Amino acid sequence: QNYPNPFNPQTKIVFQIPLAENVKITVTDILGREVEELTNEYLNAGLHEVVFDGSNFASGVYFYNIASGSYSDVKKMVLLK
Repeated sequence: QNYPNPFNPQTKIVFQIPLAENVKITVTDILGREVEELTNEYLNAGLHEVVFDGSNFASGVYFYNIASGSYSDVKKMVLLK
């Protein structure tokens, strides 16, 4: 899960991958529209961190999707201004 949540204006998403592979993290709004791609690159196994800056976005609920190999997960985050 991201931290802090709720956040203003930045939040960190920390994740760990067991094998070196391509990782894609995207952020979508409540309507399912992609608003930002945080990463789409080949990463080594281990712990990683990306930052989402919501300075240019309205307050509300956003979702981030982490996709790596056969793994995919969606988490909710709240931007409060």
